[in-house]
Amino acid sequence: MESEDTVLALAALAQSTRLEVFRLLVKHEPDGLAAGDIARSLGVPQNTMSSHLSILARAELVSAQRFSRSIIYRADLTRLQNVVLFLLRDCCDGRPEICAPLVESLTPCFPKPRRKAHVGSHL
Repeated sequence: MESEDTVLALAALAQSTRLEVFRLLVKHEPDGLAAGDIARSLGVPQNTMSSHLSILARAELVSAQRFSRSIIYRADLTRLQNVVLFLLRDCCDGRPEICAPLVESLTPCFPKPRRKAHVGSHL
C-alpha cells in the first residue's frame, strides 16, 4: 500500500457519519447491508448516505453489489488491514517491547481457538 492510498482511506473515515457507516458495515460482515438500511439505521437521509457511500467506495473501504433493486454494501476488511499494516509497518523502530501493548490491545478482537479434548480424557 502506498502513502497516498492510506491518506485517501483515512480521509474517507475522518468524518463522523462515514466512520459510523464503516463500523456498521464491519458489524454486518459478511452479509453487508442495503443502502436504505444503512441510512435508516444511522438516521441519515438516503441522498446524503449515497454521497457518503460513494466516498467510502472511492477510498476502496466498501464494495457494492446490486441485487435486484437493492445495492448491498460491504466493508472491505482487507483494505482496512492494509491501512493498519501500513501505519504499523515500521512500528516503534523495530522495538517489540514498545509495540507489544498495541498488538495485545488488538488481540481481544479475535477469540482464542478452543482446545480439543482428547478422547478418553476426563474433563
